[in-house]
Amino acid sequence: MEKEGTNEKQNCSIYVITRYCNRVSDFYGYKKSSSQNEGTPNSMNTTAQQQTQKSKSGGKGALVVYFSRREAASSVYKDQPLEIGNTKKMALFIREKTQGDEFELLPVKDYPNNFKKTSDVAQEEQNNNERPKFKGSLPDVSQYVTIFIGAPVWWGDYPMIVHTFLDSVNLDGKNVVPFSTHEGSGLANYPEVLKRKYPKANVLKGLAIRGSDVAYSRVNVKEEVDEWLDGLGY
Repeated sequence: MEKEGTNEKQNCSIYVITRYCNRVSDFYGYKKSSSQNEGTPNSMNTTAQQQTQKSKSGGKGALVVYFSRREAASSVYKDQPLEIGNTKKMALFIREKTQGDEFELLPVKDYPNNFKKTSDVAQEEQNNNERPKFKGSLPDVSQYVTIFIGAPVWWGDYPMIVHTFLDSVNLDGKNVVPFSTHEGSGLANYPEVLKRKYPKANVLKGLAIRGSDVAYSRVNVKEEVDEWLDGLGY
């Protein structure tokens, strides 16, 4: 026989777990965007060729810009702390395949290590349309043909620190490629954000991988990245 109050405690536990899971889904953007794979198909196979031509003329090919939060994600995957952030893992494979350069967006004011606190800060930044500062100097994007821009989906959008970067550069006339880690939203609004910001840019097909799949190695991230980049002509 169950002790008195057991059912109430179980119901309470289920409620707390459900609320937490919903919080994770909302933060990483559960609502799936219809444009997850949206891009410009006719230009995909010319990307690597364009970069080769640029390299021969003295310019550079690809730049991988990304924001990643290992600490906050590790507080979710407590049974398997992350060595590097999920988005950073994707970014490094992109850099390797494209033989490009990387620029990590590191915030001047760091985010909390705790997931919930980070979620709260991120939502406040979004509500206030803030532009958090990042460390270091801006890369000279004029020398690159293709710019990859990736981050975890926070509240259905790029983290606001990525918007700081987007406001600081002009990518019109370039290939711009979104990528993300998420928990159900795919690329969220990333393609639309880039198209609005840079109407003369060539926004190519992006890649979205669930953060939990990356963290627990449920998928071969390198294979997924390589296959995606093969489709872009690399």
